[in-house]
Amino acid sequence: MDQRKLSLLLKIVIIGVALCAAAVYLWIVPEVCGRPLAEAGDGEFAHLFIPWLIIISVTALPVAAALVLAWLIAANIGRGRSFCPQNAKYLSVIALLAGIDAAYFFAASVILMIVTRVWHPGAVLLVLFACFAGAAICVAAAALSHYAYKAAALQEQSDLTI
Repeated sequence: MDQRKLSLLLKIVIIGVALCAAAVYLWIVPEVCGRPLAEAGDGEFAHLFIPWLIIISVTALPVAAALVLAWLIAANIGRGRSFCPQNAKYLSVIALLAGIDAAYFFAASVILMIVTRVWHPGAVLLVLFACFAGAAICVAAAALSHYAYKAAALQEQSDLTI
């Protein structure tokens, strides 16, 4: 597979992930998960619907920024610049965004749970799962960034060799 095809496939995947993220943030979280939980048990958790929705909505910002950076990486790959310091930098920023997003979501969730004294086991498990996923993305992007920096240095060294 040549680099242009790979770049195109990566861009298709990024669009797919963006559509899935939009569905999660705009429909699944508020309508499928949030409202039924808020209305369950005679609406005892209804007062938490808006605060949770705000906390979760803020996490969409780093996700959107990471998708833009992933698009830039795919564009560089299409231009034949797979192993360049710029791609490594983009990957390190994606790692940072994922780490910050996971830490923010964990801290905000714990604070909200402490303030409201609501420690629903399902909510705690979902928070832990989301934070683990964010941490996994952070570590994977950091590892890819490290190897991309090394590959870029090797390619630069190779390009200077006669």
